[in-house]
Amino acid sequence: MRAMYLLAPILCILVIAYRYYSAFIAARVLVLDDSRPTPAHTRYDGHNYYPTHRWVLFGHHFAAITGAGPLVGPVLAAQFGYAPGLIWLVSGVVLAGAVHDMIVLWASTRRGGRSLADIARTDVGPVAGATAAVAILFIIVIALAGLGMVVVNALSESAWGTFTIGTTIPLAIAMGLYMYRFRKGHIAEATVIGVIGMMLAVILGKPLAATVVGHLFLLTPHQLVIALAVYGFFASVLPVWLLLAPRDYLSSFMKIGTIALLVVGVILVNPELRMPAVTRFAAGGGPIIPGALFPFVFITIACGAISGFHGLIGSGTTPKMISRESDIRPIGYGAMLIEGLVGVMALLAATSLHPGDYFAINVAPQVFAHLGMPIVNLHQLEHAVGETVVGRAGGAVSLAVGMAQIFSNLPGMKGLMDYWYHFAIMFEALFILTTIDAGTRVARFLVQEFGGRFYAPFGRADWLPGSVISTSLVVLAWAYFIWTGNISTIWPMFGISNQLLAAIALAIGTTILINLGRVRYAWVTLLPLVFLAVTTLTAGWLSVRDNFWPMAVGLNPALHFQGYLNSVMTIVMMACVLIIFFAAGRRWVLVLSGRLPLSEVAET
Repeated sequence: MRAMYLLAPILCILVIAYRYYSAFIAARVLVLDDSRPTPAHTRYDGHNYYPTHRWVLFGHHFAAITGAGPLVGPVLAAQFGYAPGLIWLVSGVVLAGAVHDMIVLWASTRRGGRSLADIARTDVGPVAGATAAVAILFIIVIALAGLGMVVVNALSESAWGTFTIGTTIPLAIAMGLYMYRFRKGHIAEATVIGVIGMMLAVILGKPLAATVVGHLFLLTPHQLVIALAVYGFFASVLPVWLLLAPRDYLSSFMKIGTIALLVVGVILVNPELRMPAVTRFAAGGGPIIPGALFPFVFITIACGAISGFHGLIGSGTTPKMISRESDIRPIGYGAMLIEGLVGVMALLAATSLHPGDYFAINVAPQVFAHLGMPIVNLHQLEHAVGETVVGRAGGAVSLAVGMAQIFSNLPGMKGLMDYWYHFAIMFEALFILTTIDAGTRVARFLVQEFGGRFYAPFGRADWLPGSVISTSLVVLAWAYFIWTGNISTIWPMFGISNQLLAAIALAIGTTILINLGRVRYAWVTLLPLVFLAVTTLTAGWLSVRDNFWPMAVGLNPALHFQGYLNSVMTIVMMACVLIIFFAAGRRWVLVLSGRLPLSEVAET
């Protein structure tokens, strides 16, 4: 199967979905109205609430939601073949993921930019609100740890990548000052300066890595964890216009530009997909994902189709910067469609590798030896990229090799595969880091909301002591998991927690629609909610039974604590989700039976 034969209809489906389905949701389900002032105007504080141009905010939102999931998840799910992943990526993003993101962003914007947990408290009930706060805090710490672990693995001992990523921070600050202080409103000028600076960082990073200065950027995994924690802290505390929004906006150019280039590369090169449509591992027993196609393909692909983490951004930073309600459609639905395309391109790049080469990269050598698969081009690929890639599990390296293989086959690109490989590694790290900063800020808002119930000033987003204390707690929590864990222990937890959070958000969204008397449109969120609840709760139970608990009671004492921790946290999260489902269902019955008048739960 040639990649182009699949990519062309997928692009058509995504365009049609945005043109018609998102328009239907905007006009009929959500009734977007530009005459309604948004929180960015009514609660303007110049710090967190700040009206932002739709394309700058699109850049921030896309950069914030698009982390490791759409890159690493589809690559790991290639174990099952290319067909299951592509089917779920396209159908999931159109009917579930983009709907989820748009509904949450609308709900939070209509409610003063409040968090998902706070919305659950007022629109579902106090029990659901408290339970959602606990579940979201658990989930966001695990999600940030999973995303951060991929950054650490990608940048470890890579001076070029670390230098380029680090350069985007002062560039972003300069852009923020330029756009909002020195030349207010001149977004195009700041964009040109930022993009040129970023491309220079990419070009200069390679020769700089060989110098004495370059060795300063050669960091160990633990040093990278510290650097990541410091960055996450300042990105959360500083005004949103100074670092977070301009850096995410700047990063989005490289993200979208690289994916667009990959689309062009697939069209021109039209690589053959060498992985079968469905592999023998669909029934289970695979070397990367031990479970069967159902339900593990859904939690492995995760963010590319639907992501609960997006609900934290959509009820965190973005609704506080929406300038008018019509911006919700391109930012909520449109950005998620592009993330789905990212997942599609990642899967196509990975499955363009020969199966033997793909598995040799993604599993330990001793495991690969028992698969009975021949290595085809791997040694030539290693020579071309200038690095050893055998046994580099986690998905990032195989994706970079697949992307580099496509890019180096473009006209005039022969002999540049080493450059494209390191560019792809840096591109992946840039993708993920922009989720860390926004996620930390969102978690900080959640901690402050909770603390504000006991001490009112602590709940104010502009109160500096509260910002510093809450951010410190969040950063220390996710940094601890990265410091002590590894990708094999964190990623399964990330996949389950991420999808459970999406189910929570869809349950809240369905409740809001029923509360407002829009029952005839509740199927828009209810159908993906039912599907996601069944698949994710099943995957959670199977993971505890077959993976986490055996670690806790197995023969390796070093894994006992991690096994117990993963088992307990997964069970707690599943219990929280079931409580929220029960509370939401009870609310639906009360409203539909007329025992709770619609006027009492109208929009605020």
